[in-house]
Amino acid sequence: MRPALLLIFIFIFYLYQGQNKNIVNPEKIENPILKKYSGKIVFLNKTVALENLKDSDFITSSTFQENGDLGIHAFFDNSLINYLHQLEPNWTVEELLKKGNFQFSFYVDGKPIYTENLNAGAGTPENKKMKTTLRIPLLSSKNEDSWGRYLWMRFYRGHDGIDALTDGNHALKIEIRPYLHTGNIITGPIIAEGQINLNVPQKNISEQQTAVQLIQPNHEWKISKEKLNTETIRNLNKKIAEERFKNITSIVVIKNGKLLLEEYFNGSGRDSLQDTRSVGKTFASALMGIAIQEGFIKNEYQNLKEFYDLKSFENYSSRKDSVTIKSLLTMSSGFEGNDQDSESPGNEENMYPTDNWVKFTLNLPMTENKIGKNWNYFTSGVVVTGDILDKSLPKGLKEYADQKLFQPLGIKNYKWQFTPQQKPSLAGGLRMRALDFAKFGQLYKNNGIWNGKTILNMNWIKKSFTNYFTDNKDFEGYGYLFWRKIYKIGNKNLEAYQCSGNGGNKIIVFVDIPVVMVITATAYNKPYAHSQADKIVEEYLLPALMMGNE
Repeated sequence: MRPALLLIFIFIFYLYQGQNKNIVNPEKIENPILKKYSGKIVFLNKTVALENLKDSDFITSSTFQENGDLGIHAFFDNSLINYLHQLEPNWTVEELLKKGNFQFSFYVDGKPIYTENLNAGAGTPENKKMKTTLRIPLLSSKNEDSWGRYLWMRFYRGHDGIDALTDGNHALKIEIRPYLHTGNIITGPIIAEGQINLNVPQKNISEQQTAVQLIQPNHEWKISKEKLNTETIRNLNKKIAEERFKNITSIVVIKNGKLLLEEYFNGSGRDSLQDTRSVGKTFASALMGIAIQEGFIKNEYQNLKEFYDLKSFENYSSRKDSVTIKSLLTMSSGFEGNDQDSESPGNEENMYPTDNWVKFTLNLPMTENKIGKNWNYFTSGVVVTGDILDKSLPKGLKEYADQKLFQPLGIKNYKWQFTPQQKPSLAGGLRMRALDFAKFGQLYKNNGIWNGKTILNMNWIKKSFTNYFTDNKDFEGYGYLFWRKIYKIGNKNLEAYQCSGNGGNKIIVFVDIPVVMVITATAYNKPYAHSQADKIVEEYLLPALMMGNE
């Protein structure tokens, strides 16, 4: 090699080495098990501390039990922060911690099923800097609290793991890589991997559990004579019985204004008052529309200052004067409130312990976000819309809702949740029968008309079913307390607007087909709650409707 080329080679080599040296000193790898299994993931069916681990503790096969125990130990030859440093050598430790973490990939029988980039906040900064091992319980009979269990639930129930792990024997493989969000996601090489053989026992499900449930008499709906693919519904019922779809309590399908499917599960029945959590928020939108059409409120462009002395609350700024009812309905008010951020001062969990939820909200500071432009899920803002209604209506919100919405729809049995001031809480928690939730959805499908009487102005429904955030690529859209959702079936995209609540609760109003669906469930705070509801719609209910017409 020529001397000049040799010098260049040496320079590049040392430059590379300099860029890839550790940014922190990790713990020394002295444990013999860690040395032996570096770069490996091992599986256990019991909890064993690292210092006590022996080869005999590791398992290569297991009978799968969802209420059993299954965990992993991952062994690395470096700490996470140093792996991230190799991806972006010019970043500081703080930048790396803020934008990176582990990426987990799950495979079943060699097929990729799910990949997740762990939230950058998962795990402690100190462990990410120093540790070269990772212990994660995936399943725990003792309900051990761990982000690993939520990771498993997202793989298993939220992203097809449960469909891949059918009855019989399967190879489950997990790979771990480092990742960084640098504008795009960049990943490093595999830093640990492992595999286990799982035997999934067959569940004994009776014919009665899978049969399409007959619609019983004594209800207010006309029964549809439309065809439905019963085999698809039986397959759905089997998955619910096997708890492959978990915590489902009811499914109702209305087509062309008539009752086509009505089914109940897990001890629920027609007269059960379903706790659908934030589905109740959307009733605030309907009641606001009725109050505007009756003249009790001028329009949704009215400002907060017309209803409150904002200077009497904390953190006053002139920007609060410009907050409109519409911005509360579209969750774009500009308040420092975001339920999806646990550090947000306006997170709903900070509101509930206070003795006045309206005061809590109006005390919040404002962000620099342009009002009406930046969407953040903000429960407290919906509470304020309820308070505006309550103080603007002659006999208050509770009586008005009963007279103007519930009675016209024939809804007699329902229960509000209440604020500390004993006013109906529009934060959520309104309970009623699944068939009555379906009436609410069908009202919108009917352009606001019920039994020949206009309850809700058609123009208000049009405004409610408008996506005000077309430039936000993080989600499919939001209207007046309605979520926009695109359901896919085959090569068709079906637009819907829906009420959505914790646990996987839905009232779905399709735009282009004459269908309303209700799903109620109790999978509260479970990471699979909404994804399993979406799968029920896309893979079972819509195909059953479409195939029924073939």
